[in-house]
Amino acid sequence: MHKAGDVVLGGLFEIHFFSVFPDLSFTSEPQEPTCHSFDVLGFRQAQTMVFAIDEINRNPDLLPRVTLGYSLYDNCVKLGIGFRAALSLASGREEQFILEDNCVGTPPVLGIVGDSSSTRSIAISTVLGLYRVPMVSYFATCSCLSDRQKFPSFFRTIPSDAFQVRAMIQILRHFGWTWTGLLVSDDDYGLHAAGSFQSHLSQSGGGCLAYLEVLPWGNDRAELRRIVDVMRKSTARVVIVFAHESHMINLMEEVVRQNVTDLQWMASEAWIAATVLQTPKLMPYIGGTLGIAIRRGEIPGFRDFLLQIRPDLQHNNSYGNSMVNLFWEYTFQCRFAPPHAGWVEAGGSLCTGQEDPELVVNEFLDISNLRPEYNVYKAVYALAYALDDMLKCEPGRGPFTGNSCGTLQRVEPWQLVYYMEKVNFTTPFGDHVSFDENGDAAPMYDIMNWLWLPDGRIQIQNVGQVKESVKGEELTLDQDKIFWNTESKEPPRSVCSETCPPGTRMARKKGQPVCCFDCIPCSEGEISEKNDSLECTSCPEDFWSGPQRDHCVHKKTEFLSYQEPLGICLTATSLLGTFICAVVLGIFMYYHSTPLVRANNSELSFQLLLSLKLCFLCSLLFIGRPRLWTCQLRHAAFGISFVLCVSCILVKTMVVLAVFKASRPGGGDSLKMFGAAQQRGTVVVLTSIQAAICTAWIVSASPAPHKNTQYHKDKIVYECVVGSTVGFAVLLGYIGLLAILSFMLAFLARNLPDNFNEAKLITFSLLIFCAVWIAFVPAYVNSPGKYADAVEVFAILASSFGLLLALFGPKCYVILLRPERNTKKAVMGRGIQKI
Repeated sequence: MHKAGDVVLGGLFEIHFFSVFPDLSFTSEPQEPTCHSFDVLGFRQAQTMVFAIDEINRNPDLLPRVTLGYSLYDNCVKLGIGFRAALSLASGREEQFILEDNCVGTPPVLGIVGDSSSTRSIAISTVLGLYRVPMVSYFATCSCLSDRQKFPSFFRTIPSDAFQVRAMIQILRHFGWTWTGLLVSDDDYGLHAAGSFQSHLSQSGGGCLAYLEVLPWGNDRAELRRIVDVMRKSTARVVIVFAHESHMINLMEEVVRQNVTDLQWMASEAWIAATVLQTPKLMPYIGGTLGIAIRRGEIPGFRDFLLQIRPDLQHNNSYGNSMVNLFWEYTFQCRFAPPHAGWVEAGGSLCTGQEDPELVVNEFLDISNLRPEYNVYKAVYALAYALDDMLKCEPGRGPFTGNSCGTLQRVEPWQLVYYMEKVNFTTPFGDHVSFDENGDAAPMYDIMNWLWLPDGRIQIQNVGQVKESVKGEELTLDQDKIFWNTESKEPPRSVCSETCPPGTRMARKKGQPVCCFDCIPCSEGEISEKNDSLECTSCPEDFWSGPQRDHCVHKKTEFLSYQEPLGICLTATSLLGTFICAVVLGIFMYYHSTPLVRANNSELSFQLLLSLKLCFLCSLLFIGRPRLWTCQLRHAAFGISFVLCVSCILVKTMVVLAVFKASRPGGGDSLKMFGAAQQRGTVVVLTSIQAAICTAWIVSASPAPHKNTQYHKDKIVYECVVGSTVGFAVLLGYIGLLAILSFMLAFLARNLPDNFNEAKLITFSLLIFCAVWIAFVPAYVNSPGKYADAVEVFAILASSFGLLLALFGPKCYVILLRPERNTKKAVMGRGIQKI
């Protein structure tokens, strides 16, 4: 289709789906390839360019003194045909044009609108780029075309596949589809889309591909059967297709043949609006398709322009009219010239040229969904505005060498490329048009959904939009409008492995993609708070994992508490011992003048009872949550109390020996040398030594509270660490030394006359004392946590009760129950049986 003008713009469009190349052997005569299967939408796109040029020519404000012409070619969806057409446009092989004597003048075409295919655009732009001929594609989306080094004069009014791929991934992430199949066409468009999709998918971590298959050109039944079989056996329920209508036609035939249903299709912009697929036969398989579509636009007056198209019966063989005739024959199913004599007799009708297009229901006049056409419209206007800006250049202030400007008589394509890079205008629909440094348009897509209506009709509805923003791809979806071709009418699930809930982590299955994994429960002490956690995190020191391993809880605390049964029993026993000591002390004070109390050194007895009371009370410091002061005080109080107790016993034993020695002839001085003052001094000195040991221990390495997590991982055992093992050992050793010394002296005095039989009681009491503390050491060492404190408290109470009962039990028995024995005669051993 051609029209002359001061400046001619070229165009490449898909008017036919298929072509047949002739035999190109040397023995045959050269023939033209034959194109067939008329594409009415491709024809409408070509008419869009014609309309835009006519509109520009009528606009007094845009190129006012320039008439644009056009030269449009059908590429028949073949690289060879499209490439030859582009070279014809650039070289003017099929048009006669005259240069001036100095070989300058307007080139055959100043720019080309096209091509619709990425593969053809790559091939054509590679050659045209050498001569900087601007080429503006309305449908080629391969991201490779953004390379300015390889394609310096290429522009496009459709977003790059790089953005389309990211938009697809956004939709996948929105619905949680992490396990998908990918089908691509065997050309630059499909293969580059596959590479870009895999790259962005791995970078975003949004999912994995269950399979990647390349759709063959033509109807290769065996290969299509294999591909559909892979789709049918796969667990992926979502299939993404970057391919052309012709690929989808052949693929869907095989899908229907194998009856593969329950698939959610996602379409690229290349076939989302393909009406040839929107048939009742295919809807059970492909209904509910979601896809990326070029932004819809509106072109005022375009429908009226389409209605004015009429065949010219008198110039039936002209270029433009032949295309119109093909459209007419396709639309009205008639022929202008019968292909054979029996055409009419067989029921075929002849075209009159007077048929009314409005009476035919097809997509040609439906301008409610102009998408590629809108891109064609913007491409033509981009070239026109760039040319207008160039012609408005003021001489001497131009951007070229010597501040020169481009002129219509000497215009060169590379000059137009300069202005194309700076073009900036707004369409009547309100869209802003400009190109970035790569020649790409501002990315924006509509999200479409194939709605299968109850009456069997098919409607493509807009359910959202995705556009680029400062934050990245901004997705807007009206999910309530989406038609899902499933029994539940809900979005399908397409995952290799179900989501790992909180409390588990993902463990990748060997030899499978990262989306295929097992869910492993977190170990004790570890949690995962989110779905699909890659690893479990350890809880802080004072926390432990909850039952579901999805949050940390405070560890249980353990210490010898006043509230637990063991602590209550020990506390009660300690208070009972203290009470008994107080009772015994009261008894001794009440009967302090009796011979039995006076004969057993009442002052030492009172000191001994007081020290035993302190021993019982110091055990309470081992109960309750350890604090710094309790840790420091418990061992000091324990050590000093027991040394005071054992010192009193030692002095009593020494007094017994001194009295016995004094009873012998010439031994009276021994008792004088160990009088009351010496007895008190001995107790004070021996106790002061223990106090000094405790002071040195606390100052050098003080006992302190400690949170022990070694015994139980889920518990914190509060305990007092001794600080210095040596200090603790010296404290116990000193008590043991005094106890052994007392035991040895009492043992030596056990055979004294009966009236001095208190030595036997001391021996027995110390025997109990030593037995308890000897058993204490291994029990203490092998008792964890609070049980170590319980063992020590038990040892304190047992040894204290042993001393109390062994030393004071018999005396209280005599004082309270056998008062007849509490006489001087009985104590001196005369007249009454020995105690």
